[in-house]
Formats: sequence, structure tokens, C-alpha cells
Amino acid sequence: MTRVLGRISALAVTLALTLGAPAHAADTIRIAVQKTGTFSWELAAIRGTGLDKEADLSLEVTELASTEAGKIAMRAGSADIILSDWLWVSRERAMGAKLTFYPYSSALGAVMVPASSPLQTLADLKGRKLAVAGGAIDKSWLLLQARMKHDGIDLKSDATIVYGAPPLIAAKALDGEMDASLNFWNFCAQLEAKGFRRLASIEEILPNLGAKGAVSAVGYVFDESWAASHKDAVARFIAMTRKAKQLLVTSDTAWDKVAPLTGTSDPALLKTYRDRYRDGIPRRSIDDEEKDARVLYRVLAETGGRDLVGPAAELDPGTFYHAIPGD
Repeated sequence: MTRVLGRISALAVTLALTLGAPAHAADTIRIAVQKTGTFSWELAAIRGTGLDKEADLSLEVTELASTEAGKIAMRAGSADIILSDWLWVSRERAMGAKLTFYPYSSALGAVMVPASSPLQTLADLKGRKLAVAGGAIDKSWLLLQARMKHDGIDLKSDATIVYGAPPLIAAKALDGEMDASLNFWNFCAQLEAKGFRRLASIEEILPNLGAKGAVSAVGYVFDESWAASHKDAVARFIAMTRKAKQLLVTSDTAWDKVAPLTGTSDPALLKTYRDRYRDGIPRRSIDDEEKDARVLYRVLAETGGRDLVGPAAELDPGTFYHAIPGD
């Protein structure tokens, strides 16, 4: 009888300890995002539908003023994941920082002209005024230059080039100060909603530069040693973001959570944002993405030089992250 009571007592103690123990804690991932960027759209969809809880992840989000601030956060170790491009990741790796990249979006800019513009092809830019967002070593600008050189046109000398911040370039386009403008995709969407048309998108010129398909210029960036020690959490994070993207593709109502973050209530612009975001969702294997990135890296290295790519003439072999099942 004493033994039975002892066993019951031990069982009661075990049960009490079990019930009193804290619940399993979700894995925490620190994310630094540009406040006005599209990553915040995706995160809104994730949180609005509980995909983070479904993935057993706790997302600590820090909103920053710029993409450069995100890079600083990554370098300082205060963020686990940011958005950036494989060009920057490869350059950082060449200088000793072992970052790695997983595709987020292939949405790129475009050369935009007013609906009534006489310009019909990229060759028509010769002798015209072209406003370029992002500066002299902006990737889209360098890719456009490389494409035009195939046709014997050196845009830097054959056209009048004006550089400026994306909002300023969009404003100049609307004011009619320039014949054409090359801007980031979301600013191009703003122009589209106001009646402008695409002379050509950067995605459309990539095959002329050797790419076989759409290439994700922007991706999730994280430290490879952190990823190695959080491999399962990273896999769940990627699976979660894929579900969010699929939701934003198939459900217009999912955009109700996104709309307040876009800075507009204009139905035409919201639709253009939605359509262009969907167009940029990656749909290729990581191997195919990486092969094309290697091709474009060589083009960019030749056009932009060391100021753009640093000391490495080739894309660093570890730039793309390959540890996600099914990729």
C-alpha cells in the first residue's frame, strides 16, 4: 500500500511539474525592414492571417528609414534577416562577411514615358533626356546601358542623363521635364496608374544579356552561420513567406491588410501595385536563379567596375542559400 501511495505521489508531482512548466517558446527571428518597403506588405499578410503562429515563429520587426539602415543593422548583428540584393551579398562575402541570399522578388524597374510620347523603342532614347533613379551605379541603369551597347548606343554619351532620388525622378516625369525615366518598380507603378506606359522593363532586356528567365534581384539576406544554427527556423520562415505570397496572388481580400501600408487609397494605383508585386514573385529553382545571377554579375562587373562589385570578378559561390528542401 505504501508503494502504491508513493507511486501516486510521484505521478502527482510529475503532473504538477508538467502543467506548471512554461509552454514551448516559438523561435524568434529579428527582422529589419524598410518602413515603406514591400517586405512590410508581406509581413502584414503574414500576421493578419496568423502564418507566423502556424510556423511557430515569433517575428521581432524593426522598421527602418532606408535599405542602407538595414545593411547597418545586419553588419551590427542587430537583425537576423533583411532584404537586399545578391550583388551586395557577394561583395560582402568577398570582404569577409559570410552572408547569404534567398530570392524574394524579381520585380525591377522600367523605362517609362508619357502615353503620348513619340518614343517607341529603347533606341529612341538616343538624343533624349533620360532621368535615372538611384545614381550612376544603379543596377537597372547599368543593365540598360549594357543592353543598349549591343545596339551600338552608349546612353551615357548619346543621351542627356539626370540622376536623382526615386521620388524626385517620378516627380520630374510627371512634370514633363524629361523625355523618359528609369525608376524603381513601385514608382513605375505610380506612373502607370497616371497613364504612363512602359517603353521597356528591365526584366524584358535580361534575355539580351544572357539570362534564361526572371532573376530575383532582391532577397532575404542572413548570416550563413546563423542560418546553420537555426536551419529549421529558416526553413519554416521561407515556407511561411511562400504561403504569404501565394495568398497575395490568389486573394484580393488579403490586400486589405496591405493597402494601408502602400500610402495610397487610389484604386487604380492599388491594383497596379498588386499586379506588379504578383509579377515579381519568384517561380524558378534556386539553381536557375543562381546561374542567371552569375551571368548578370559578369555584365554588371564589366559595366560598373570595382565601384560596384568590389574585388571579385565573379559571383561568390556561397551567395545563394541552398538549404531549403525542394529547391
